[in-house]
Amino acid sequence: MQFADRLQNVETSAIRELFKLLGKPGIISFAGGFPDPALFDVEGMHSAAAAALAGDAGGALQYGATEGYGPMREAAAALLRGKGAAVAADQLIVTTGSQQALDLLGKAMISPGDRVIVEAPTFLATIQCFKLYGAQLINAPIDADGVDVDRLERLMLEHRPKLVYLIPTFGNPSGAMLSLERRRRILELAVRTGTLVVEDDPYGELYFDAPPPPSLLALADAVPGARDWLAHCGSMSKILSPGLRVGFLVAPPALLAKATMCKQFSDACTSTFAQATAASYLASGRLGPALARVRATYAERAGAMTTALRRELGDAIEFTAPRGGMFVWARLTGGRNANDFAQRAIERLVAFVPGAPFFARDPDVSTLRLSFATVDRARIEEGIARMRSAL
Repeated sequence: MQFADRLQNVETSAIRELFKLLGKPGIISFAGGFPDPALFDVEGMHSAAAAALAGDAGGALQYGATEGYGPMREAAAALLRGKGAAVAADQLIVTTGSQQALDLLGKAMISPGDRVIVEAPTFLATIQCFKLYGAQLINAPIDADGVDVDRLERLMLEHRPKLVYLIPTFGNPSGAMLSLERRRRILELAVRTGTLVVEDDPYGELYFDAPPPPSLLALADAVPGARDWLAHCGSMSKILSPGLRVGFLVAPPALLAKATMCKQFSDACTSTFAQATAASYLASGRLGPALARVRATYAERAGAMTTALRRELGDAIEFTAPRGGMFVWARLTGGRNANDFAQRAIERLVAFVPGAPFFARDPDVSTLRLSFATVDRARIEEGIARMRSAL
């Protein structure tokens, strides 16, 4: 068969391929990026689904508008307003997970050869998605406070990218949190250079202690013109349920119209039943208590993992303790290769993801990502002890 030329630019997900090795009995996995199903509010979801059917069964079970089911658009806008962003329902569309929002942005914005700046490291699916549309990806380095804005500014002025993609709050895989001062500078840069900034924010509610700084979206109204150069992707996956596949995209009107048109070609509409269920749940008032439980659990597990890493691996590993999210991003010292380390670890029945696939180019092969979200304290400690034996 003669496949599309665009497929030459991408490969299958290294993480998905790794999962094929995780079927061994007794394996402890830090590899996934999934929320813990034990923390799902099953009772609340059951009630929300029943309420959705009782209130508007016809609407919940029928095809819906491509822009989204009305109550879900209102609920998403209210969720964003609760976090300080002035958003109306008609300023967003509902997507099939935030990953579809990224795909729609790729379809609407990227032509073959366009330059796109991404963090190094960044979300693997974004690298694959943007490469599929022919983007030339450019790395912007990050530290514990997020993207290095001085370097980002130089890259933007040099390359004049079509867009800049960032995960400012508890990034995947980095766990980094962009500082407030850097957030403001990025918005000013977007306006000054006329560059679209895409803010991906699936993890912002998963903070451990103090809430993070306001999102770029919430800060944008204080920077004249910033809303004209900002797109914001949100999701119910990490705070409610990934199985719902409900996300949303906020964007300037012209871009939102193009994204909506592209979505018509993709799936016509996101599941109206899923949207109706999510909207009903958000109206129930249960999200706050559910999130409090998730935050406390993840904070405890993150603390257990960082303590175990320091105790068991010592100077062999470097990392910054995360302040939220689901991941510890680490670097092996002494020239060690994380791919080789991962293979030895699998033999000892513990898994993590080597960091190289998270770089659009010039990967750092000493890096790795560990997720603490689905593993309890005892298994975290046992898993890290197994990693020590694999060094």
